[in-house]
Amino acid sequence: MKELLVATRNHGKIKELATLIPNENVLRLKSLDDFQNIKDVEETGNTFAENAALKAASYSSQTGLWSLADDSGLEVISLGNKPGIYSARYAVENATDQENLLKLLQELNFKKNPDRTARFVCVMCVADKNGIIRHTTRGVCEVRIALNSSGTNGFGYDPVFIPDGFEQTFGELSDKIKRDISHRAIAVKKIIEYLSEIATS
Repeated sequence: MKELLVATRNHGKIKELATLIPNENVLRLKSLDDFQNIKDVEETGNTFAENAALKAASYSSQTGLWSLADDSGLEVISLGNKPGIYSARYAVENATDQENLLKLLQELNFKKNPDRTARFVCVMCVADKNGIIRHTTRGVCEVRIALNSSGTNGFGYDPVFIPDGFEQTFGELSDKIKRDISHRAIAVKKIIEYLSEIATS
């Protein structure tokens, strides 16, 4: 395997993954935008793992490439672990990051003294070119939700969640720190050894 499809159109996610997956001279990354007429996969699963597997299997079958897909989201304790698998479309379908952030903060601020502890979860699946899931990993970053949005270094909910042990939001932290502690970084670190093995086989 010389090419790996990163099954997303989210440019922020692609950029982040490119910094986490080493040795691009051996393993060349592709995104969904590199393919015409590809059919988007509906995320009908009930868990992060089910959605990641659906995407990895379907996109590898469509392109004939090994595929890496993830599903990730924010689970806020006082909101009953919402938005969860609906994190990307929490406000409305095809919501912008700002719309999702605004809804989240409004719901928390509406509560009296809400528990602002939360976790960001990322599940990654790798499927071979025949659509068979070969490897799955999970990463978790424990956080608390800030009172207000702050910082522009990132995407999604980065400006409102503060990882344990820090006072800054993910939107304020450097890429170097995030490469060590983010939910996605943790999941990728667990999968890098596997990708390295199949990339050189």
